[in-house]
Amino acid sequence: MKIQQNISLKEFNTFGIHVNAKRFVSIESLYHLQELLKTEKDVFLISGGSNMLLTRDIDKLVVHINIKGISIDRENENSVHLTVNAGENWHEFVLWCISEGYGGIENLSLIPGNVGTCPIQNIGAYGVEVKDVITKVEAIEITTGKMHTFSNEDCEFGYRNSIFKNEAKGKFIITSVSFNLTKQTHKLNTSYGAIEKELNERKIETPTIKDVSDVVISIRESKLPDPKKIGNSGSFFKNPVISKDLFEKLQKKHPNIPSYSVSNTEIKVPAGWLIEQSGFKGKRFGEYGVHEKQALVLVNYSNASGKDVYDLAKRIQKKIFEDYSINLEIEVNII
Repeated sequence: MKIQQNISLKEFNTFGIHVNAKRFVSIESLYHLQELLKTEKDVFLISGGSNMLLTRDIDKLVVHINIKGISIDRENENSVHLTVNAGENWHEFVLWCISEGYGGIENLSLIPGNVGTCPIQNIGAYGVEVKDVITKVEAIEITTGKMHTFSNEDCEFGYRNSIFKNEAKGKFIITSVSFNLTKQTHKLNTSYGAIEKELNERKIETPTIKDVSDVVISIRESKLPDPKKIGNSGSFFKNPVISKDLFEKLQKKHPNIPSYSVSNTEIKVPAGWLIEQSGFKGKRFGEYGVHEKQALVLVNYSNASGKDVYDLAKRIQKKIFEDYSINLEIEVNII
């Protein structure tokens, strides 16, 4: 465990934004993390760097959570309970599960980031949210160094939300996440339109978990840029949930507006559609812009600053509110 000085964080965030960490340390064990917290309390955490936009240098000690390891807690014929350390890459974990025949997270293939950050925003895609398979989250309290176990209920999961984005934000470091996955009778979720269409085109009538994963990967690769090639953080905005009254008013002006019912009084509208209709899809502004295939994704083509990208996000928010009276919420953490 060595604390380094003046380290660029460009390789530690998927946007590829260059900012400096005044001090930096990579942690590879729970013991070293506990030892560090005995003397360092004011820290800045970074893991896979997939859900953040860095707009400034970091004066705090940057702690890179790089704790690896997967263990089987218990299993029977139908299910397996796993505990996965926070530093494991999420997509690599998904692929490992599929190779072992473990189902439940195949729809979440190719989502960037590490396992430790998946509960924070309750990652989800194609009809599945990670809350559906999480049994517990273990985290260390920064001020005391004590370990805490959060049950699924304790995590207060919501749409792209959890306790770790609210009252527990900045107070804990997630060290591991436990999952309950299926082994035989997999409950496949293929009802999402794009998945169903792709399976039909491949003439797959009885898909396996690998088939679903392969299809999801194919769909995501066709729509989303690879962060290793073009800096991005996936979906930059949340899909807004609006009142049924507002939706009906908008529907009169925009008959083709897509929607998903949330409740008797609320409707979810795709943020990507709103951004595209407002003329931002594919727009490039020098070194940054909006991706040409997916309007939800803001990109850093080469050497944009975090401020450049953030200013663009604010312009988009302003335009969407002017056009639709909808407050578009940023999903990415702005630092």
